[in-house]
Amino acid sequence: MIYFLIPTYNEEKNIKKLFLSFENILSTTFKSEKVCFIFSDDGSKDNTINEINNWFRPFNFVVLKSEVNKGPGSAFNKGFEYILQNSHSDDDIVVTLEADGTSDLAILPVMIGINRLGFDLVLASVYAQGGGFDKTTFIRKSISFIANLLFRFLFNIKVLTLSSFYRVYKISLLKEIKIKYNNIIEEYGFICMLEILIKAIDLNAKIIEVPMKLRSNQRIGASKMKLLKTTFHYIRFLIYHRWSGFRKQDN
Repeated sequence: MIYFLIPTYNEEKNIKKLFLSFENILSTTFKSEKVCFIFSDDGSKDNTINEINNWFRPFNFVVLKSEVNKGPGSAFNKGFEYILQNSHSDDDIVVTLEADGTSDLAILPVMIGINRLGFDLVLASVYAQGGGFDKTTFIRKSISFIANLLFRFLFNIKVLTLSSFYRVYKISLLKEIKIKYNNIIEEYGFICMLEILIKAIDLNAKIIEVPMKLRSNQRIGASKMKLLKTTFHYIRFLIYHRWSGFRKQDN
């Protein structure tokens, strides 16, 4: 089974385009695969859920609802927990991606193929050779570059991209993280992707990157990431976890 875990927050204008992108690739490249879409809605106030129910009816899908907007980390963690409870095979994989159309589905067959060669985590990377940004502001690119450089140095991370939502996980890796740390994700903000990456590295996961062009021009509406709030979360995470480490399960 391939689980597509997609957090949503006020994405009503992007759901139709997301469906059409998946309809094309699932009817060709992945037509023999069993798939399930897990939409983890983080308290949307618009018609996101109605749009999902309308467009994704041809597929096997579940909507996990939250009444309160807490952040993508909370949405991801709820989705991961649901998948772990419902998965029946260690051969299952989990694909995480944005709902806003910025994840390039053209590289999905490559990412899944590499995962099945034995890699625990495959990252779509704008910093790998061949990747990049189609359209974004200089400030966002600068902050992303500096933050990546700093955290790679301080946490001894060898991969180039740290915060991309677009990833392919072996479900066995998620189970190992759950066993060791109790919670797959504790951080509620966008830094949740760095958190789970560091946990995977701590477990000696086999990780590889695939170059991707971030298609910001495909998004309808503004990014949900707030620069000041996200920067604060990164600083807080750095101060706390660089020296104290993550809380681990007591044996």
